[in-house]
Amino acid sequence: MANKTQILTLAAMSMGYGVVQLDVTIVNTALTTIGSGIGADVAALQWVVSAYTIGLAAFILTAGALGDRIGAKRVFIAGFALFTAASLACAMSPNLGMLIAARGVQGVGAAILVPNSLALLNHAYAEPDERGRAVGFWAAGASLALTAGPLAGGLLIHWSSWRGIFLVNLPIGLGGLYLTWRYTKETPRKRDRQLDLPGQAAAMFTLGLLAASIIEGGKVGWRSSIVETGAVLVALSGAAFILRERRCEQPMLPLELFSKRPFWLSTVVGLLVNIAFYGLIFVLSLYFQKQHGFSPLQTGLAFVPMMAVVLPFNILGPRMSERFGAPAVIALGAAIAAAGAAALFVVGKQTPYASLFAQLLALGGGLGLLVPPLTSMLLGSVDKARSGIASGVLNSSRQTGSVIGVALFGALIAKDATFMVGLRIAVGLAAAMLVMSAVIAMAGRGNR
Repeated sequence: MANKTQILTLAAMSMGYGVVQLDVTIVNTALTTIGSGIGADVAALQWVVSAYTIGLAAFILTAGALGDRIGAKRVFIAGFALFTAASLACAMSPNLGMLIAARGVQGVGAAILVPNSLALLNHAYAEPDERGRAVGFWAAGASLALTAGPLAGGLLIHWSSWRGIFLVNLPIGLGGLYLTWRYTKETPRKRDRQLDLPGQAAAMFTLGLLAASIIEGGKVGWRSSIVETGAVLVALSGAAFILRERRCEQPMLPLELFSKRPFWLSTVVGLLVNIAFYGLIFVLSLYFQKQHGFSPLQTGLAFVPMMAVVLPFNILGPRMSERFGAPAVIALGAAIAAAGAAALFVVGKQTPYASLFAQLLALGGGLGLLVPPLTSMLLGSVDKARSGIASGVLNSSRQTGSVIGVALFGALIAKDATFMVGLRIAVGLAAAMLVMSAVIAMAGRGNR
């Protein structure tokens, strides 16, 4: 039975992971309010969302290695402090540039929290059964935070202003910092764990430049010299990153992991699913607010059905995997979500919300069904000693998908005159990516 120290450690780690997931979705309901408040167009709003996920995706692997090297507790506290301070900076931002910069720092803090919270949980719970239950609570809390994000954002803006969506992180951060400092035990240090700083720099540069090129493409045209130059630099920096990882003694991304089919299948599916899902959340948020004239609170309520079904299907997914195998359940979840996305193709300016209800349920249910078996399939393909780095790779690939989805789908609706055309292209692309995910998942049949 868990003691007081273990329970409060779990509470602190859940607060850390939960606030990371909360900030993935809470901003979407504030997009038009932020835009009108500080003068931001669609391209700028893409950066408000993407700066956070770029920091999270690019730094998460190095953050885990840093925790191994100098102690996960020390690093987790630093990350929580950084995240909390950046949240305050977001709330106090006088202009767009400051807000985007603070969101980037917030993303780096989030990247530090995710792997080190799991490491501290593993250290706190020695018994496998208790550890499994603790990780279940940790993941469920994050899922609830992700689900609550749009509605919480709408309520906070209704009661105060868009700055409230960042100020809510302050009491969570201070509470989590105190509990971690007071009750969490430090993990052993691994002095021989090296940091792949050149690889980290190349990853950050590649991902940031990729997002910039796609966002600019929607703003100035895909054939502009800026976009073409950006595409060339992305290819060069991506190649430099791969070359560095192949030659590095302790790379941030061990490429040999991709020699195992279930591993790379899971990683690719995670990337594609997040491109589709989070890209659609971004464009639908603007659709509800710009085309339907929904308030932030109404927009948050509009997303409640989609987000509310994620957790029940999270619970159903592992049970179905035991019977039918992870690849089949992943494919089923992707197919359900693809059907929901495809059915959104008929959306128009005056389409009643009730006509979109079933499609939103399908998107949320499909995502909830596929994520647990996707994680299981990836972790089952590597030795237990490498489960941390494997989990980091999946998290990184999914957040990279979020960056690409917001940049790509946002670029399609960047111009008001072609908003609805861009929205239909976006839902068509999302459906195609989800169908592709189902096909790729089925290629992993036999890996139960």
